[in-house]
Amino acid sequence: MKKDLLKLIDLSADDITLILDTADKLKAEQKAGIKHDFPAGKTLAMIFAKNSTRTRVSFEVGIFQLGGHGIFLSNADSQLGRGEPIEDTARVLSRYCDCIMIRTFEQEEVEQLAKHSTIPVINALTDFEHPCQVLADIMTIREHKGALKGLKACWIGDGNNVANSMIAGCLTCGMDVSIACPEGYRPDPQILEFAAKFPGKFTLTDKPEEAAKAADVIFTDVWASMGQEEETAKRQAAFKGYQVNDALMALANPSCMIQHCLPAHKGEEITEKVFEKHAQEIFDEAENRLHVQKAIMYLLMKK
Repeated sequence: MKKDLLKLIDLSADDITLILDTADKLKAEQKAGIKHDFPAGKTLAMIFAKNSTRTRVSFEVGIFQLGGHGIFLSNADSQLGRGEPIEDTARVLSRYCDCIMIRTFEQEEVEQLAKHSTIPVINALTDFEHPCQVLADIMTIREHKGALKGLKACWIGDGNNVANSMIAGCLTCGMDVSIACPEGYRPDPQILEFAAKFPGKFTLTDKPEEAAKAADVIFTDVWASMGQEEETAKRQAAFKGYQVNDALMALANPSCMIQHCLPAHKGEEITEKVFEKHAQEIFDEAENRLHVQKAIMYLLMKK
């Protein structure tokens, strides 16, 4: 692995396998009450320009379980909120801490933070990618299915940051990927350019029924992400017909899984019936955020 984890299009299949194998090991150790082999006293700076439940709790609990300490920094708690340049923040935190995670808007902000840091930087979400989420998704799929290569992964809905990471991560792991998004809500062009490197493995359509055929796992997400609340009515109209429901699931393989990064708007992108039927998989996915992020911190900081 490189010094930082900024986006999944940077990772090789071997990188992802190393993260997943390490996550499996740490998860098994935690369940068995075995102390992790990790240097005590490491400090994680946690920069949050966007609010979160799962990201904050999983990272803060994760660094604690590794024997370290997390420091929460919102815009109100740091000079970033008053306009301090990201490169200066990077150089200061590099002298205090052992790793930085950041949840923010622009991917460029994460890239600049990493460029000017001498310690590892983890992208905990940007508008471009959500790599930690999709690594947890892939971990969950491997737990339930036993292997990844040859499976068909399907995305229904907005071609957002999670969709971008899903495309990159699943294709890199040898899965086929089908995406159903309405015109105007497609994945980022950089991601589509990446997907073009996998001929015959990637399909983009505006027909959910076409994308869901013979799927082994279906992903979905809310139609209006954080910061898009004013577009809710417009998006509800655009995504009409993009709901994961019984009719769509009937087109997938009988053993098809559901992955949802949460929170879910039941009755919009997914029916309550389908959500509850697949709740075990969805909440395994949520738990695995903890284990994957511990693995990332373990691999980046143990160096």
